[in-house]
Amino acid sequence: MATMVDVAAHAGVSVATVSHVLNDTRPVLPHTRQAVLDAIDALGYTPNTLARSLVTARTRSIGLAVSAISNPYFTEILQGVEAGALEHGYGLLLADPHDDPQHERKVVQLLHERRVDGLIVAPSADPDALLRYLGQHNVPTVFLDRLVEAPAGHPFRFDQVCTENAEPMAQLVGHLAERGHRRIGLVAGLPGLSTTNERISGYRHGLAGAGLPYDERLVAHGDSEATAAERATDALLSLAAPPTALVTGNNAMTIGVLRALRERDLSVPDDLALCCFDDFAWADLFAPRLTAISQPSKEIGTQAVRLLLERLASPDHPARTVRLPCAFVHRTSCGCAEPPRTSGATHTDLSQKSPAKGSLS
Repeated sequence: MATMVDVAAHAGVSVATVSHVLNDTRPVLPHTRQAVLDAIDALGYTPNTLARSLVTARTRSIGLAVSAISNPYFTEILQGVEAGALEHGYGLLLADPHDDPQHERKVVQLLHERRVDGLIVAPSADPDALLRYLGQHNVPTVFLDRLVEAPAGHPFRFDQVCTENAEPMAQLVGHLAERGHRRIGLVAGLPGLSTTNERISGYRHGLAGAGLPYDERLVAHGDSEATAAERATDALLSLAAPPTALVTGNNAMTIGVLRALRERDLSVPDDLALCCFDDFAWADLFAPRLTAISQPSKEIGTQAVRLLLERLASPDHPARTVRLPCAFVHRTSCGCAEPPRTSGATHTDLSQKSPAKGSLS
């Protein structure tokens, strides 16, 4: 088995230079670095990760705590995190907090005890215990998808990455209003999540922009999962004056909404128009095809890795929040005719779209 000494001899450099290339402990000239990498490849050298971590106090591993891993949205985020980590030579340890604050605190501690260099976390609706632990132990952490606020009286040292939520939701509501709908219901996510709060805010803003009143009876919480969304939809449809159109807060809840409509033998969009926040692979296969907001989920993951690595390199850098734009995917569940394009959908980058009257700026 090849050793660092063998790599150094093959590349014509010192063992210390090989160590600097492997551990990023000192700048190395590009041609020298490439010579070392070529030698590693030629000899099939495998670094001793344990020994390296003892020297550098780094394990070159990242902990990822994300709930609902079976959700295609978070699965794609995971793919983005994994790709970003591997690109920079980091391994990944994965845990599912199940959106439970106590379990979240426990799994984050377990990841930290395994000496990961940093954490990427999609926080629960009540992250106070999580924030206390991360702050007490000074764990480099990036929050993704859901934003958190600093506890009162404490500095905020965590970077965050998410998408725009309010404006895309307002776009969906505005589109349905343009189709003539005056009672537009919302199946909202789990209370307390920043995504839920921002999408409700966007829903209200979309109504205001269309000159429609806000009616709290038209908002039901589906708790970000299918079964609760099915119950929420049933409650909305049982109103004396039910909605003629629905907007869902995420893709899992869209499935619950569709189940509820099937149970009532209601057709989309003939009986009720439907738009959803979150596009997913099979949204284009439904009949009708689902009009949706598409989030750049893989990019969220890769951006989270980038922020974490930059935090590791510069621990005192001011905390940053990165928001990524979404795209409006226009299909037919909203009641519009089939788009003429062969793909069956048109995509509008909302970051490039000029705000409509009454929209968020």
